[in-house]
Amino acid sequence: MAELIDLGEFGDAFRVDPHPVYARLRERGPVHRVRLPGMDAHHETWLVVGYEEARAALADPRLSKDGSKIGMLFLDEELIGKYLLGTDPPQHTRLRSLVSRAFTMRRVEQLRPRIQEITDELLDAMLPRGRADLVESLSYPLPITVICELLGVPEMDRSEFRKISTEAVAPTDSASEHAAFVRLAEYLTELIEDKRCAGPSGDLLSDLIRTTAEDGDRLSAGELRGMAFVLLIAGHETTVNLITNAVHALLTHPDQLAALRADMDLVDGVVEETLRWEGPVENATFRFAAETLEIAGTKIVRGDAVMVALTAADRDAGRFPDPDRFDPRRDTRGHLAFGHGVHYCLGAPLARLEARTALRTLLQRAPRLAPAGPPGDWLPGTLMRGVRSLPVRW
Repeated sequence: MAELIDLGEFGDAFRVDPHPVYARLRERGPVHRVRLPGMDAHHETWLVVGYEEARAALADPRLSKDGSKIGMLFLDEELIGKYLLGTDPPQHTRLRSLVSRAFTMRRVEQLRPRIQEITDELLDAMLPRGRADLVESLSYPLPITVICELLGVPEMDRSEFRKISTEAVAPTDSASEHAAFVRLAEYLTELIEDKRCAGPSGDLLSDLIRTTAEDGDRLSAGELRGMAFVLLIAGHETTVNLITNAVHALLTHPDQLAALRADMDLVDGVVEETLRWEGPVENATFRFAAETLEIAGTKIVRGDAVMVALTAADRDAGRFPDPDRFDPRRDTRGHLAFGHGVHYCLGAPLARLEARTALRTLLQRAPRLAPAGPPGDWLPGTLMRGVRSLPVRW
């Protein structure tokens, strides 16, 4: 029987900086039986921390994303419905194919001028003040504005949406998490019905309502709600943390900040190294063993939960030498920040475009950017990786 490691015993230090704990786990082996912080004695999972094992697990069809196959139903699926992250092929293949018809690379590229415009407008408001919370002034409003405009979410709804979405992905307790998902389900149902009644309007959600495959297949009401949920939540929460983590990394590595200021062509490398070094998603959502299997010699019994530690795998020295060093010039190809296999993040091109635009424009317009105090608290839980606030001055 594998030793059970209670990650909650590491206390608040694990939330602030989990990397030393993950490093010790990697030294002992690539797979461990753990209890996650905040979980009771009945909630255990296998945690995959080695790079090669993590990459293989992310693409292993024996590890199902559909909990219903082993009799499990999660709060988000119960209230919102099935969506991409909770399905396997062929259901996943069908859903992804339908959304890919509307959410194309061409559509993302067409957003480039609008992303630049929104970034400039936010900095126009922020820069005269001399100091600000970067999260509040840039990292949050840029991606939420982009994804809400893309999907057609009314502007007046966005502040309320922020509260419930953050509580859904980084809950402070189970009661508030439940309330957030109830409100999200109600809101998305109303939004979809409004768009259905209004007719075509050119936004992505309206297009998804009317998207039809060659065989006449369309998204059901529940699938539309699930698709809107994953696009809205994943489409901004992760990018908020990507932008913030990149700026935080640069401010705590002044040599790399100076190098970027001297050569703005390094901005792509900064974004990719941030994704590897302090990516916005700490751990992939649960997978479940659809059959008994082995990972690196460890027996995983049918029905067991498996969590792939993306941030731990991306600091595996066997794949990325000197992994704890933040180096925008390193070869980051193969990092797992956006996942791997059929569940590779659909919104990766949009997240990269927003992060590159935000960083380049911020440093061009605020060349003397510097910290204005310590960052805020790190988000609770083990899903998202980011701080609630980042005080800066210029």
